[in-house]
Amino acid sequence: MKSLEFQRKLRTSVKPVIVDIWAPWCKPCRAMEPTFKQVSEDYKTRVEVLKINADESPEVLKALKVMSIPTVLAFSGDTELVRRTGMQTAQSLQAMFDAAVNREKPAVMPIAMQDRMLRILAAAALLIIGWFANRSIPLMVLGGLVLFTAFYDRCPIVKAIMEKFRSKKSTPNTSNDSPG
Repeated sequence: MKSLEFQRKLRTSVKPVIVDIWAPWCKPCRAMEPTFKQVSEDYKTRVEVLKINADESPEVLKALKVMSIPTVLAFSGDTELVRRTGMQTAQSLQAMFDAAVNREKPAVMPIAMQDRMLRILAAAALLIIGWFANRSIPLMVLGGLVLFTAFYDRCPIVKAIMEKFRSKKSTPNTSNDSPG
């Protein structure tokens, strides 16, 4: 697919568009394929899916500034709503499809499982080091904060705050600031 053809598809689609950039040699792409297929089947009447082979469409990858695959993008018209790189879980894909259907950026995207595990391990290491370093409060607080980053996407308080922040940011100022 050429870049101009891709841009035309985005502009002319009446539905939001999910773009899956993959390659046949990419193991994470192949591993994610069944999950992506299932989620896209659930949304087939509400979203258009474009599968782009990275080897056959380097122009599109360059135009989108895609540096690695798999990359999944959600568009509303020609506006990019969400971009995720790497193998995605069903929950993450559903959040992307929901963002596309709602035509707005999600308040909080789920964290990929490998990122969550890495954060948990880093937090555990900081907490253990803090404990054995004469109960270092700064290290243990840092460990707690890193642990929180592993689960913030599941926190209802964070979701509520982010939704409130997004609604305030998107609401135009209606007050009349002119004198008189």
